[in-house]
Amino acid sequence: MTDTETDRTPATAEGEKRPFDLGTGPGRVLVWFYGVFTVAAASRSIVQMILDFGRAPLAYLLSAVAAAVYGFITYSLVRGGERARRTALVCCAAELAGVLIVGTWTLVEPSAFADATVWSYCGRDYLFIPVILPVTGMMWLRRARTV
Repeated sequence: MTDTETDRTPATAEGEKRPFDLGTGPGRVLVWFYGVFTVAAASRSIVQMILDFGRAPLAYLLSAVAAAVYGFITYSLVRGGERARRTALVCCAAELAGVLIVGTWTLVEPSAFADATVWSYCGRDYLFIPVILPVTGMMWLRRARTV
């Protein structure tokens, strides 16, 4: 049996935990938000890189990195299983670090960015959802481990 099959096989013995489906309940809301942010960040970065990459390459590449992280977390939440949960947890932590680092950088040295990124000012242009989303995701993923 592969790891994926093991992750998804219901426990049969009494007292064993059943695998937790990451994309159910509040997890569905996270999947939706991460999916929307994947499209938003990817669209923004692609358009910016096509139209004027030379103007702010760092900002546009950071938006592309954000899109990739969001996409991977979305995939992990949909896929489910313990390995996907652990991977998504690491990605959420990396996402939060990115938001805080880039957000702080844009506050301390705004001239370093000729244009905004998804994570600029801790996601101010996106209603601060980029800083709220990984915290919420990590809370959900940690809860999923204990169920």
